[in-house]
Amino acid sequence: MRLYMKQKVFSFKDRFTIKDESGEDRYFVVGKLISLGKQLSIQDAEQNELAFVRQKVLSFLPKFQVEVNGDIVAEIVKKFTFLKPKYEVVGLDWTIEGDFFSHNYSIIENDKIIVSIHKKWMSWGDSFEIDIHTQGNEVLTLAVVLAIDAVIDAQSSASSSVSFSSGD
Repeated sequence: MRLYMKQKVFSFKDRFTIKDESGEDRYFVVGKLISLGKQLSIQDAEQNELAFVRQKVLSFLPKFQVEVNGDIVAEIVKKFTFLKPKYEVVGLDWTIEGDFFSHNYSIIENDKIIVSIHKKWMSWGDSFEIDIHTQGNEVLTLAVVLAIDAVIDAQSSASSSVSFSSGD
């Protein structure tokens, strides 16, 4: 199954739609406007919450928890590395490999790719193509992808900010 996620460029609140291969709305992602840390709800067409992604704000490195039906099912942790970013999915037997800076990576379970994520570069806003290779993990996979995207966005905005001093 292939899903398409396009995030809006000018939005105060994270709110976007995930479409299927036929262009139909499949999931809706809604972020909280005012919160400590990033919080995203993945919803169906009837606005039923299917999963919730919450940033743990009091941690040295970025961490996100994925909740399904109020239960924490996974925690995405950015590992401390000097050269290449590395993520761990605690609670699931998933590893994540690829080029995170270009948003081109795969999630692997038991040596099999279960999902591939590719960023489309020639588009207005962030557009992603998500190829899910196994059945039954759509919502959980989307939640993990959203958590990784939030970490990458937070790091790129932090590294692109420039501070100036008056020199006095």
